[in-house]
Amino acid sequence: QVKLVESGGDLVQPGGSLRLSCAASGILFSINDMGWYRQAPGKERELVALITNFGSANYADFVKGRFTISRDNAKNTVYLQMNSLKPEDTAVYYCHAQHPLGRGLGDYWGQGTQVTVSS
Repeated sequence: QVKLVESGGDLVQPGGSLRLSCAASGILFSINDMGWYRQAPGKERELVALITNFGSANYADFVKGRFTISRDNAKNTVYLQMNSLKPEDTAVYYCHAQHPLGRGLGDYWGQGTQVTVSS
């Protein structure tokens, strides 16, 4: 049974910081590309950041310079450090795991964690 469990979402003020965590089980974590996505009410789910199985990171333009994705293969965990948070960052954040050779070989989602940025 594959499980991706996110944690760390909270209510924070603009300019604040949060660190999200995603703990994976039931997969060979080290071979999977890992990503963070988010979805705000009424909007499509969008990619925030991804990190490949060999550690190469990519970011959406709206988080460059503010967010950092990292992974700890020994702990089967991927992180998203979020700094300088803005109200428009408010969304449910989802963890995603995908086999690098294609979705047919692995495509999994966590349940999401709520991030709310408000004064």
